[in-house]
Amino acid sequence: MGQERNLVLIGFMGSGKTSVGVKLSYRLRLQVEDTDKLIERREGRSISEIFADDGEEYFRQLETDLLGELAGREGIRIYSAGGGMPVRPENRRLLKQLGQVVYLKVSPETVYERLKEDVTRPLLQGPDPLERIRQLMEERREAYEACADIMIEADQMDMDDILNRIAEERETRKLLVINGPNINFLGIREKSVYGTQDYQYLLDMIKKKGEETGSRITVFQSNHEGAIIDRIQEAYFDGTEGIVINPGAYTHYSYAIRDALASITVPKVEIHISDIQKREEFRKVSVTAPVCDCQIYGKGLEGYLEAIDFILRQTVKKDNFF
Repeated sequence: MGQERNLVLIGFMGSGKTSVGVKLSYRLRLQVEDTDKLIERREGRSISEIFADDGEEYFRQLETDLLGELAGREGIRIYSAGGGMPVRPENRRLLKQLGQVVYLKVSPETVYERLKEDVTRPLLQGPDPLERIRQLMEERREAYEACADIMIEADQMDMDDILNRIAEERETRKLLVINGPNINFLGIREKSVYGTQDYQYLLDMIKKKGEETGSRITVFQSNHEGAIIDRIQEAYFDGTEGIVINPGAYTHYSYAIRDALASITVPKVEIHISDIQKREEFRKVSVTAPVCDCQIYGKGLEGYLEAIDFILRQTVKKDNFF
């Protein structure tokens, strides 16, 4: 069963978050909520009044406080986030924790045409609103992109295409492959043990597997224990549905990586390229295998594909669409 998560719509004001959210709510049969509206109800005043009375920084803190509460809420919903919400680094973390983030990207000209008669937008009141839109969008672009799981060119697609794209992405299984120390030296290190194919060959093989199975597979490699632990912890929040890990030498002694893996309840497979049971005594011991669902070794790079197939069998998606 795939992991069900909230959907979070982000984008500049006028990007269509409200309209898309309403249409999605009918299609998914999920409640949709607008963070700006939630804040207005709590404060008993409009966003314009909050800006006028207490300033933008006060409002941004209200957004952060609200996100912290929503992230701990039970039930699956669709959230339409305020246009400036992803700017704060803390908010980006909370948004990704809240659910699958969809960035509706539009041009400054589209925003201007949609909002030029709207006098309720405090950030657009000035002598040249189009230039202000361009400036703000450029300032926020990296924040939006860093936060997004899915990016959609919303002003180049009609509503049905947008909904279908989100539906397809939501049904795509999200897997993570983690490679530990020295795996990036494939084709260089001990070719008689690990083969002659280089690391790029492995990456290309995994990419092809993702395309064949309709899965989104992220590959992460590090020679540092802490970085691997950080990436495992990140998987708890980003919707990862299965982990394939080759811990390298950390297999045999890293109880810290073992504990990080134990914290994640998605299916996990430990993979080794060589047959560790036919090598040195220390390689026969794995402290990480007991917290994984399966251990595959001695099958070369093909073992990664077998590991991915194992994960996919455990993550059959429920059809949410009709």
